Amino acid sequence: MLKNELPPVRVGLLGIGTVGSGVFSVLRRNQEEIRRRAGRGIEIAMVADLDAARAQAIVGPGVAVTGDARSVIANPDIDIVIELIGGYGIARQLVLEAIAAGKHVATANKALLAVHGTEIFEAAQRRGVMVAFEAAVAGGIPIIKALREGLTANRIEWVAGIINGTTNFILSEMRDRGLDFDAALKDAQRLGYAEADPTFDIEGIDAAHKLTLMSAIAFGIPVQFDKAYIEGITRLAASDIRYAGQLGYRIKLLGITRRREGQGIELRVHPTLIPARRLIANVEGAMNAVVVHGDAVGTTLYYGKGAGSEPTASAVIADLVDITRLAATNPQQRVPHLAFQPGALRDVGVLPMAQTVTGYYLRLRVADQAGVLARVAAVLAGTGISIDALLQREADEVSGAGNDPQTDLIILTHEAREGDMDCAQAQLQALPGVLAPIVRIRKEELA
Repeated sequence: MLKNELPPVRVGLLGIGTVGSGVFSVLRRNQEEIRRRAGRGIEIAMVADLDAARAQAIVGPGVAVTGDARSVIANPDIDIVIELIGGYGIARQLVLEAIAAGKHVATANKALLAVHGTEIFEAAQRRGVMVAFEAAVAGGIPIIKALREGLTANRIEWVAGIINGTTNFILSEMRDRGLDFDAALKDAQRLGYAEADPTFDIEGIDAAHKLTLMSAIAFGIPVQFDKAYIEGITRLAASDIRYAGQLGYRIKLLGITRRREGQGIELRVHPTLIPARRLIANVEGAMNAVVVHGDAVGTTLYYGKGAGSEPTASAVIADLVDITRLAATNPQQRVPHLAFQPGALRDVGVLPMAQTVTGYYLRLRVADQAGVLARVAAVLAGTGISIDALLQREADEVSGAGNDPQTDLIILTHEAREGDMDCAQAQLQALPGVLAPIVRIRKEELA
């Protein structure tokens, strides 16, 4: 220790799984660099994990290990608690207990903060402690810091992101190899990109947790996960990915939040067509990327690994450094949890999906006969929806039943209200020449 240097900050780690072991490893490997940046050392002094023997094997004899997380919180020598347990249940209780004990908290738990963030941030504000959560969104990409600090001069207009690596890997496999969804999912599980139960990923729930947090920071609103529209990728067909490519688009699972002046905030996760020329459309594999549009800076892109042991550990340790630098400052002078001062948050409503505005991709299986296209165009025109592009396959490219030729009719529309498209789709489905359920995917230009 240098002369007059403060003693190390002592950290208690709750959960030493994939991310926790990465935090311990990176802290130990880069301890000198981190000390130079933080102004004092940061060390993990205590670990709580249900598998105490495995935890002790990871950290070695110099770190106390316990199976009781509350003993870490109760230890007066612990300055910061890292919560890496996950989920909504015991994690919520432990975080609130740590705050009540006057401990600062760093967490990667996006589900916890998306659902209970308002309660947790208010408790931290009252107690004068920090809850840092850079690792909760997009792994190693510092998107929380960018939104909360780097873009603070801007009025954020919209945020759109590929924020789930599992689904992006699956969609990349479907496009590159022509696989259907089930085959691509099995590949993702075999290679370790998808869990045995991938529901939170493939149904868009994980992405919605992360989007909820970014929306709150971007627009200065409370976290409102319960109002998010969520649609996963399980119903996507390889043919739709192929047709989108022929029209100059790629399909990604996007989280989108947008300010609609005088109306509210869009908060939605769903498969989305993006022009292939956009940088974010070319983010492949398990990588993440977030695009932010601000009135002053314009459009900015943040790209990197969205998960993994050390990428996520990088974000956790950045939070530890921030807390170390700011712990002694007046709580009123710290960067607010959601970027805006707590008293300045606005309870702006999240728009119902029927009021959101976007473009659309429609795939109709139709009878290959005269007049069908004219009837389809008439329905769209009658509901105020204009066609941007159209692709009609040759009848012999699509197998039909019996002797009746069929074809796929693919339509891209200009922007329209979701409610108007709901009405149009119902009318299109009722047309006599439409032979199967219509496939509808939303489209964004992101310009």
